[in-house]
Amino acid sequence: MQTFDLVVIGGGSGGVRAARIAAGHGARVALLEEYRMGGTCVIRGCVPKKLMVYASRVAQELEEAKGFGWTVGATHFDWPTLKANRDREVARLEAVYRSNLQAAGVTIFDSRGVLQDAHTVSLTDGQCLHGNTLLLATGARPDHGPDIAGAELAIDSNGFFELEHLPQRVVVQGAGYIALELACVLRLLGAEVTVVLRGAQILRGFDDELRNHLAHELAAGGIQFRHGRQLHVITRHDGALQVTLDDGQQLAADCVLRAVGRQPNSAGLGLEAVGVVLDAKGAVTVDAASRSTVPHIYAVGDVTNRVNLTPMAIREGHAFADTVFGRTPRTVDHRLIPSAVFTTPEAGVVGLTEAQALQSHPHLDVYRSIFRPMKATLSGHGSRVFMKLLVDRDTDRVLGFHMVGPDSGELVQLVAVTLQLGATKAAFDATLAVHPTAAEELVTLRTPAVRHNL
Repeated sequence: MQTFDLVVIGGGSGGVRAARIAAGHGARVALLEEYRMGGTCVIRGCVPKKLMVYASRVAQELEEAKGFGWTVGATHFDWPTLKANRDREVARLEAVYRSNLQAAGVTIFDSRGVLQDAHTVSLTDGQCLHGNTLLLATGARPDHGPDIAGAELAIDSNGFFELEHLPQRVVVQGAGYIALELACVLRLLGAEVTVVLRGAQILRGFDDELRNHLAHELAAGGIQFRHGRQLHVITRHDGALQVTLDDGQQLAADCVLRAVGRQPNSAGLGLEAVGVVLDAKGAVTVDAASRSTVPHIYAVGDVTNRVNLTPMAIREGHAFADTVFGRTPRTVDHRLIPSAVFTTPEAGVVGLTEAQALQSHPHLDVYRSIFRPMKATLSGHGSRVFMKLLVDRDTDRVLGFHMVGPDSGELVQLVAVTLQLGATKAAFDATLAVHPTAAEELVTLRTPAVRHNL
């Protein structure tokens, strides 16, 4: 049995970062990955999805080009070409991840790992590894939701990246960011898309005004919504699919994509037998230092179901390695979290929603701007940008920023820096505008749209 200072189970963003940093601190590290190095983000998540988003937006750019004097001839989109190029880039990135681990001195095992006892991890080929410290970084997997008749005829978000051709009619179940991002990709590439959601509005947990604005934009872009509905049964007839909703309504489709959430990838790892406590959703329960209920077993990333974002998994993995092997105790702040939804138009958010802010800041000023972007004056596109700034009137501190529009993801990253520094509205007002940009709205908002006095 080989002995290591650290055995990492899972080669995604969090596990890879933790392994590399721990090895850099002098630890002897083993990393186990049963599929492909890089995890969900690199293999079938953030990276390939964003490449698909770029591809889909070319269609809109071609349409808008006419207003700028361009004569666009016949165009043809080829899904197999996009898929091949995308998969080639994913393979390149996986090789980079593997190379970086090897360069750091990490021993890689291409195998599933299961805990035999609190220190022993068994591999698929029968080998066993002893780890003085264990790190669980197994991520999450698609949640298929309630079982329905014909569920085997549908695909999940993993299956989306295996599609060989562009389906012409798609029914998407779900209204979270994964469902909406993939729905937008398919719609812009030419598919007819219907989104079925059980709630009254998309993006549960986001600011309500942002949700309403983005939903209007997506509907204007041709996505159809069925609110308050669930899938009841999926059947196949003459090569096509038929989706029956719980109210009896029937939808014809060539593809059914179920994207109703994700669940921690903790089953079958032998965790409960060694005393690792899981919550009701199967997430590993950890403290602020990412330590589980077994003192030498830690967990980072989506398997803990704290903040399921790649940058957070990376930061948690790095903090774990510094704390345990670098003698530099660090914890991760899970409060101020910038994020983006890569729909078209995309959304960017950081800080509190209006509803959250009002719970602890009764004197809240809401600054809002909805405007036609400059590009649209010639392109003719009907989309409108939405920006919202939340300010605590008692301290002048900016509490949250919410945006829908081009490059929202890029802009929100920089706004997050200012919020991290404790920026005030006065600081925004004192900043010179960059003209002409959409971002200048941030520093030219002068009059609150709403002044709360709870």
